[in-house]
Amino acid sequence: MYFAALLARTEDGWEASDMELDDVESLSDLIDLARSASVDDDTVVALIEQEDTWFGVVRVDGEEDPRYYVSNASAASRSSYGSMLTDELLGKDEEDDELDELDLDGTEDGEDEVIASYPDGASADRDEEDDDADDSHDVRAGSEPAPAGPLGDPRLLDDLGVSHKQLMTLDGDALSEIAESLGATEVLEAVR
Repeated sequence: MYFAALLARTEDGWEASDMELDDVESLSDLIDLARSASVDDDTVVALIEQEDTWFGVVRVDGEEDPRYYVSNASAASRSSYGSMLTDELLGKDEEDDELDELDLDGTEDGEDEVIASYPDGASADRDEEDDDADDSHDVRAGSEPAPAGPLGDPRLLDDLGVSHKQLMTLDGDALSEIAESLGATEVLEAVR
């Protein structure tokens, strides 16, 4: 069973709304839903969890590119909504599927996107000096298998009060802990 909610930042704090996953058939639908919840193009955080197995966070700031984080990519990749996130993070998306169907050679213009992966939380206790250094666990876009640990941008909530170290060690009722750090516990519980 899934739980999903949108937290939209406003001048007065956070507003929460229940996210109807039945209306979400693709990652683009999820991003559009998040952008539509935005107040004055401010930050929207989409939170998704599946029965304490994995959770995902999508951050949308106006028209900037969304940022993603999944707590356990291997588990998430085996679920319909989680696979949308892991496919994006691993560089496999709907366009890749269409290219395969057209029997093209799969080459595209552009650079490979670099996405941080922290298998088994190994980087959670890195020294602050290492924070600005290149991570040796980077995953380049392609057909990489989903790791049995975190995948994505663990720093996507750093400026909102949820440090990357905290995010990477969350389990159990992670969404409540994220909401507490954001100061959005009451509004999240109202839509649960």
